[in-house]
Amino acid sequence: MASSHGEIRTVRAGIKLLLMVVFLGTLMMWIMMSTNTYFQKWLPYLRAKYNSSKFFGIQGVTLLIYTFPTLFIAVSACIYHHLGKKLNDYKLERKNIFTLWKKPMLVKGPLGIVSGIELGFSVMFIALLIWSLSNDLHNSFVHITPQSAAEKGEKVWQAKLDSTGLWLGVVGNIGLAFLFFPVARGSSVLPLFGLTSEASIKYHIWLGHIVMAFFTAHGLCYIIYWAATNNISEMVKWHKIGISNVAGEISLVSGLALWATTIPRVRRKFFEIFFYTHYLYILFVAFFLFHVGLSIAGMMLPGFYLFLVDRYLRFLQSQQRVRLVSARVLPCETVELNFSKAPGLSYNTTSIMFVNVPSISKLQWHPFTISSNSNLEPEKISMLIKSEGSWSKKLFQMLSSPSSIDRLEVSVEGPYGPASTNFLRHDTLVMVSGGSGVAPFISIIRELIFASSTIKCKTPQVILISSFKNCSDLTMLDLLLPVAGTPPDLSDLKLQIEAFVTREKQAATENSKRPQAIWFKPKATDAPITSILGPNSWLWLGAIISSSFVIFLILIGIIDTYYIYPIDHNTNMIFSSSIREFLNMLFICISIVATASAAVIWNKKQNTMEAKQIQSMEGATVGGSPDSWFYNGDTELESLPHQSVVQATNVHYGERPDLKRMLFDCQGSSVGVLVCGPKKMRHEVATICSSGQADNLHFESISFSW
Repeated sequence: MASSHGEIRTVRAGIKLLLMVVFLGTLMMWIMMSTNTYFQKWLPYLRAKYNSSKFFGIQGVTLLIYTFPTLFIAVSACIYHHLGKKLNDYKLERKNIFTLWKKPMLVKGPLGIVSGIELGFSVMFIALLIWSLSNDLHNSFVHITPQSAAEKGEKVWQAKLDSTGLWLGVVGNIGLAFLFFPVARGSSVLPLFGLTSEASIKYHIWLGHIVMAFFTAHGLCYIIYWAATNNISEMVKWHKIGISNVAGEISLVSGLALWATTIPRVRRKFFEIFFYTHYLYILFVAFFLFHVGLSIAGMMLPGFYLFLVDRYLRFLQSQQRVRLVSARVLPCETVELNFSKAPGLSYNTTSIMFVNVPSISKLQWHPFTISSNSNLEPEKISMLIKSEGSWSKKLFQMLSSPSSIDRLEVSVEGPYGPASTNFLRHDTLVMVSGGSGVAPFISIIRELIFASSTIKCKTPQVILISSFKNCSDLTMLDLLLPVAGTPPDLSDLKLQIEAFVTREKQAATENSKRPQAIWFKPKATDAPITSILGPNSWLWLGAIISSSFVIFLILIGIIDTYYIYPIDHNTNMIFSSSIREFLNMLFICISIVATASAAVIWNKKQNTMEAKQIQSMEGATVGGSPDSWFYNGDTELESLPHQSVVQATNVHYGERPDLKRMLFDCQGSSVGVLVCGPKKMRHEVATICSSGQADNLHFESISFSW
């Protein structure tokens, strides 16, 4: 076993080295593409070699330079992650030179909490944009003279404005190339950098602002230019060949409408408007392609292509109603939903799952952190939902009403989470939560229980600091331990819980409400939650990406060879650019739908067999005594694991935690600090960890908030 693990690590190291070479080569191409060397030597050579081909036509160079390397990285990353699943997840991770750079460098401000690595990459990205724009403008302004402007009937400043508008659009395209990577939830690229889609949402926000700023400036430059040169009629022209102005304007207006709803105040007060307006990305991208064509828009194609693959797989998963077995209604207006899952589905701690309840809203999907653990609970997956927004309040009212329902129709997407987590490298693990922010830490504690009791690994001392508003919220701590199967052994886990009730100064009376268990009667068609692509999901994802792209290349090659080339002969002056781009978009969709559907159907057969086995097991066991999933009544209070948790818990009434003192008092050379709660709490913890007053504090940059 050790030798096979060694071979796997060697192969993974080789793949990572190869991917690094391809990534650096791609990065070098991006840096060089605004230089004279690229425009005068490399690009003419590549166009002469590939654009003259009947098979790919004018888009051959774009596919070679921008699309192929990125998709190669994505497919190779799938193999890398698949091999990683075979390794021992509990192998201690070595400390590296990047540990210091993972500490927060910026805490307060419009960017939120930003680590040193994030700040460094942000500075390099901004430098790339500045480098590209300044080089492009310099190289184009050199050729603008009074004579050249006069030949076009323009003044020098008008010619420069025309050129400035062009290059603002081109540089905005660089930001667009990265925009869709963070929102591909099942991405194989993000885990290569230790990222999840949820933690990368802030990058999507930053990039969105940059892209729209450049494209808005691009549009304004041309409107002013047309007005100054008495060519305002250009705004209503859709040229058969080349750039289509109307398409660009539709794309820009769609983007501006989407951008307006991202203003924090609008997003908070009118979240549904923000949510639905984001579907304008379809118009934004489609008309962007009509505007400039794939030969230019190909720069953003890889990221959008991977997003489309992910989005279609999510759509297929969302069509299945899942098997909701039970719910637990807590006195603090919180519900725990318990779903049946296939034993083969594994997920890491801090994973999330998107939930849709059609009886509340057919369109709304809400992310919640998974509180269960796939190692301790192989046949169940749970999540904690606090009644806060309108959607969650309706859910709580449905489940807590006296006339309880027999079945709740639910669909899910996910789970999504980090490719790996390693909290064992710390001597002490401090988890700071506020309210329902304790949910991800429940999963972590259960994982550490599994590591200490089953794997017999040395685990760090665990300190959970939880703040609650009322005494009833303390019932969320009852969920720390799994209640199904054999009671867990806590003897090897050093657990300390400091609970703070901020709005009440004494314990609640004895007649307080107790959690209420609700059991549902799922339909036979309700399936256990499974991975949409089965246990070998990474390999299937790689196969979908590669095979769909090959099919796309074959389709456009056939069309170019037997339909477009006989008409246009690669002059790009006869065949309609809009029809060409429509065919490109159509073939992309056909390729992805065909390959992804085939992969899902293939895996669905296996999933159906597992579902029947699970249902028969539930009928034989759970159906006979459903309350066996819960400790109830005196059994819960008298159970040994529960007694251990009670003994480890110190409850403080009428006060808030002194986080600075508590964190500085933590012992050990390495103290991992996680935080999940209100923005003010997150910023306070990040500030303490980045203050430099305690070198042993390591802030884990994990985001739990969309």
